[in-house]
Amino acid sequence: MSTRNIILIGPMGSGKSTIGSIMAKKLNREFQDSDHYIEDKTGVDIARIFDIEGEQGFRNRETNALRELLDQESRIIATGGGSVLRPENQSLLRSRGYIIFLDTSVNQQMQRLNRDKKRPLLQTENPRQRLEAILQERRPIYLDLADFVVKTDRRQARKLASDIIKQLPENIR
Repeated sequence: MSTRNIILIGPMGSGKSTIGSIMAKKLNREFQDSDHYIEDKTGVDIARIFDIEGEQGFRNRETNALRELLDQESRIIATGGGSVLRPENQSLLRSRGYIIFLDTSVNQQMQRLNRDKKRPLLQTENPRQRLEAILQERRPIYLDLADFVVKTDRRQARKLASDIIKQLPENIR
């Protein structure tokens, strides 16, 4: 088994946490979700951190969390959708793992997130417009960072996880 981390990137609602958890079980690796890690460490949810510290404060915590999580080996790590925005994080991700971009459409995000009230960036008059703007900004970064890209629209998480594992290079499994 490779000791290299497998890092899942992509927009909110792309399935990073669900697929990552399934992959971790199948590959007998530890799974970590960077947002959950931050919540566990601070004792409050991401929305509260945004309220108190703003997006910049949250992004600082996110960078620290990535450093800590990527300090270990053989993990599957689901990152927050915006974790790729900082060049420092991009370098960290590239140097510490094999990066899989879970590519999903705004339509799929809307279906998956339509009742989610915990996402600070979606608390707006027009969530679709916000998702489109976020994806336009971040998709080129996701594509640039990715070692492997997989479309997640209308696919079941278990099947997707199995398909991803089958396509992983031998030295990553």
